[in-house]
Amino acid sequence: MISPTASAFAPGTQSPAPGTRGSVLSSDFETFLKMLTAQARFQDPLEPLDSSQYAAQLAQFSMVEQQVLSNDLLQALSGQLSAGGMAQMSGWIGMEALSTAPVYFDGSPITITPNPAAISDEVFLVVYDDTGTEVQRSALPISAEPFEWAGVADDGSPFANGLYTLEIESRADGEVVLTDPVETYNRITEARVQDGQTILILEGGAAVLASAVSGLRDPDAT
Repeated sequence: MISPTASAFAPGTQSPAPGTRGSVLSSDFETFLKMLTAQARFQDPLEPLDSSQYAAQLAQFSMVEQQVLSNDLLQALSGQLSAGGMAQMSGWIGMEALSTAPVYFDGSPITITPNPAAISDEVFLVVYDDTGTEVQRSALPISAEPFEWAGVADDGSPFANGLYTLEIESRADGEVVLTDPVETYNRITEARVQDGQTILILEGGAAVLASAVSGLRDPDAT
């Protein structure tokens, strides 16, 4: 029996690109018909091929053809969906995302909203630089009221511009009972899709999954 995929998928050959598969399939089908005609012409008259074999071979080739065309259609649909997702994400560029990712400090105060443990008797704002080194520990009121971190060291000198991670540390009887990462707003500079997930690149280079963002706001409206 003639293999309907011999020409298109012979060992050692590469699959045709999606843009050329239509013409390849057409060429393969013509070749297949020529081979089938030759097979019928030179068959043994004493042992003629059953007509059902011809029908089976044609049906087999048709199934392969339809499968390849379906795969091309799925790839085209996937490309359109990806393009639509990228178009939607482009609207996020320039917005400010609320997350626990490191925040970029440019000299302007950063507003935080503490959420200390209910049993705490001491609350501290702990600041880490981009190397993970603690650079400041400041006592805060035991309150959920918004607080502005000015980015000023204990000696009055301003911190350098860069990425900082902020945490709220709640203590009771001198023991740490809760360490809570601080959510801050940071401007989105880039959006990309990686391994099926949407990743947002924030000002300063910090990356955060879109699913980890709890809020968006227009910086021009604040």
